[in-house]
Amino acid sequence: MSKHDILFYTTSGCHLCETALLMVNSLQEKSTSISIKLIDISSDPLLVEKYGVRIPVLRHFDLGEELGWPFDEDALAKFIKIDD
Repeated sequence: MSKHDILFYTTSGCHLCETALLMVNSLQEKSTSISIKLIDISSDPLLVEKYGVRIPVLRHFDLGEELGWPFDEDALAKFIKIDD
């Protein structure tokens, strides 16, 4: 995976996750080097315990760095390391 491979922890019915996903999709339109993998935490009790009150959370696949809500598009772009 490249430096822009991001795990997106989410679950159904999460309106904050939907808002964050719109921001992610907007950035994906600007940079084809972003790959997002959606992970529904409800299928794993350990993920629910870790992220249940923090979602949406984005995690760099290789680096392990995380960005939890709240964030805006600027913070998201910086986290993903997209250059203007």
